[in-house]
Amino acid sequence: MRRRDEKAPSLFIEHSQPMKIFAGIEHAEIQRPTVLTLGVFDGLHLGHRAIVRTVVERASLIGATPTLVTFDPHPRQVLKPETAPPLLQTFNQKMEGLRLLGIEQVVVLEFNQELAAMFAEDFVQRYIVDALRAREVYLGKGFAFGHERRGNIEMLKWISHQFGFYAAEVPEVQLRGRRISSTMIRMLLKAGRVNLARRMLGRPYSIEGMVTQGRGIGRKFLFPTANLELQNRVLPADGVYVTLALVDGVWRRSVTNIGKRPTLGAEAESKVETHLIDFDDDIYGRTIRVRVLHRLRGEKKFSGIDELRAQITRDRDRAVRYFNSRIAARNLDFA
Repeated sequence: MRRRDEKAPSLFIEHSQPMKIFAGIEHAEIQRPTVLTLGVFDGLHLGHRAIVRTVVERASLIGATPTLVTFDPHPRQVLKPETAPPLLQTFNQKMEGLRLLGIEQVVVLEFNQELAAMFAEDFVQRYIVDALRAREVYLGKGFAFGHERRGNIEMLKWISHQFGFYAAEVPEVQLRGRRISSTMIRMLLKAGRVNLARRMLGRPYSIEGMVTQGRGIGRKFLFPTANLELQNRVLPADGVYVTLALVDGVWRRSVTNIGKRPTLGAEAESKVETHLIDFDDDIYGRTIRVRVLHRLRGEKKFSGIDELRAQITRDRDRAVRYFNSRIAARNLDFA
């Protein structure tokens, strides 16, 4: 298998055309013929992007519609709920990412026991051939579908001759000799290794949430923070991070604490608080996106408010220095 090392997210051109999303295949508006891929695509990391880029480029060359078929809920949520992973992205975040990468239509199939029991050959004929009139199909390494996961790239290549389409596997993308996967990225985030996770994603990891009313301790005694009611299920490890916060369409420098706030009376679960540098507008009730750029330190318990305030001041100063450094320029390109 050919190894591909992807290091330059700038290679990926963002597209601005609208994208249509269809629940199932019974829609007259679905465009045909297609070049397509299938999968969950959680995180849209560099491996996923290589597949999507292939679909978009090939569709443009042969005059077809670049299409992605995905599943909701995650198949493991149905087949083995106890092993279902927390997702790196919400559905809307994934759809936005696919649109920016140039996919023009997404077909969302409800994953249930009936779909899981469908023979791979029947799935190909019903969805890939009859419904979407695929001229070319591209899969990622190891992707399988159909009853007992018997539908794989070899089966697809064999059956493609019968139905008159082309099928191929897109070589996997590696980083430092490691295969890039959503599982690996989740592990890196949980370990606080956000820089390596960023390289595998091709962009900083993002979380979104609505700004809610907190206890007011930060504004009264420390620095004002936006307390987020999160939409994302995967959080980086507890600690303090340099971040960018998207507020009303503007990316703003920020410092974000993820943790249980042990100095102020420990919380049962980790919370997310973002301090926007040189910004103090009222943003309660708004949804903001936070991009995690760099980990400053782990969370720790301080002796009291004064010691905590001094540390937060140092964290803020380090964040400002980070934004003024050369290394920040690469990360700020993502904004």
